[in-house]
Amino acid sequence: MTRGRGKHYDLGRAFAERVCGALFAGDWARRAAQLVPGATRVELLRHRLRILPPGTPPLRVAFASDLHVGPTTPAALLERAFELLAEEKPDVLLLGGDYVFLEASAPRVAEIAKLVSRVPAQRKIAVLGNHDLWTNHGAIEDALREVGVEVLINRGTLLDEPWSRVRVVCLDEPWTGSPDPVSAFSARTPDEVVIVLCHAPDGLTFLSPGQAALFVCGHTHGGHIALPNGPVVLPPGPLSRRYPSGRYAVDGTELFVSRGIGNTEAPLRLYAPPDVSIFELEASDVS
Repeated sequence: MTRGRGKHYDLGRAFAERVCGALFAGDWARRAAQLVPGATRVELLRHRLRILPPGTPPLRVAFASDLHVGPTTPAALLERAFELLAEEKPDVLLLGGDYVFLEASAPRVAEIAKLVSRVPAQRKIAVLGNHDLWTNHGAIEDALREVGVEVLINRGTLLDEPWSRVRVVCLDEPWTGSPDPVSAFSARTPDEVVIVLCHAPDGLTFLSPGQAALFVCGHTHGGHIALPNGPVVLPPGPLSRRYPSGRYAVDGTELFVSRGIGNTEAPLRLYAPPDVSIFELEASDVS
């Protein structure tokens, strides 16, 4: 039923994807959606946090998730999102997974690589999402690595000087993957500040209180189709409804849940606009 290693790909999921593949054949929905007023608008969110070790210079971190390159996400929407991030010239680009919807075909994978390559960040670090793990995720990983992205699964990495006391810890997808926090945090030392990159907020359940200063993720789409007072339907996961989108203080960790960029079964969003983020991180001793 699937070429990927993702769990929970059952007959129901396979049937739903076959229906979507037939319904959206020829990418007509992708082209039609971008003609709808506002359908390609992306919100750039800015966050300022004082979490870096004392004496560390400011660090600009960009974050994007849930591109869902496929038959329902307008190309102009994706291009606008990465144009916004490129203009910010971040030091680090973090990618939260779900790069595709349905198949990781060669044209889709090439489109992902082209988008990501536009952002002039010194370091680019990525995890995978549930939709990636249900398809040929190896092709996605290869394409990302070819444009300088570090795809990390249950691993951490230190940033370069002058941010060498900042560690990015990457957890595998909580629902369809196999998170291993012991391996991911194995090289951490007490003087390091940790940013956790994970596809979904449920990755928080694998952390101890205060183990990360910042946790960034996507997955929820903010409900994708929501009402003015909040999401109606959210994807599986014990924390999706509790943390549908935005910033939250959770047991000593600053949690940010992105609404993501792209679309899946529905080619348009309602009260859940796409977003990308810039985190302006400063030292805790800044007055």
